[in-house]
Amino acid sequence: MTYQRKEVIGAATLYLGDCREVLPGLGKVDAVVTDPPYGIAAVWQGGKGHGWAKADADKALRNDWDEATPSAETMDMVVNSGVEIIIWGGNYFNLPPSRCWLVWSKPERNFTLAEAELAWTNRDNVVRVLDYARSDPDRQHPTQKPVGVMRWSISKVKGNAILDPFMGSGTTGVAAVQMQREFIGIEREPSYFDIACRRIEQAQRQGNLF
Repeated sequence: MTYQRKEVIGAATLYLGDCREVLPGLGKVDAVVTDPPYGIAAVWQGGKGHGWAKADADKALRNDWDEATPSAETMDMVVNSGVEIIIWGGNYFNLPPSRCWLVWSKPERNFTLAEAELAWTNRDNVVRVLDYARSDPDRQHPTQKPVGVMRWSISKVKGNAILDPFMGSGTTGVAAVQMQREFIGIEREPSYFDIACRRIEQAQRQGNLF
């Protein structure tokens, strides 16, 4: 296993490094819940008017981060890393057919951005839908999911140990800590890794709020 830094915060273990170099040393975990880059930077242009200031300010950073999807080999490695798997943006990847998709429905309609997002799962269950706000007010990553969406995702898996190979600013880890689950996160960008450490440490101090 190769990584630049390792932080242990309560039941959370965080690795600064490339998931392709960290995953082989972890073995199989209970569940993978993750939100990898969708590779849609080329078609995402932002917008104008009310509500777009933050999105436009983040556009250059977002487009650098979301330039390409992980390779098929990387996604195979991710899928094989857990017993239960939830991958947001699963419709952008070549994944096996699934009858259990998770759908996050956003409140706005006829908006430039997507009205919903899809998560592929390997669960033998039916499609489930969550109506939830587009973003948290303190968003620190250009494609950061709301914590509530990731709590809902984690509630769908039975396993205790949750792995996110594309941790970003640590939202999956915050949700896992709030739900008193173990968490393993991997992030290759140092600035986001530092943000994730701070957010997960804060969640750890607050304890189980749910």
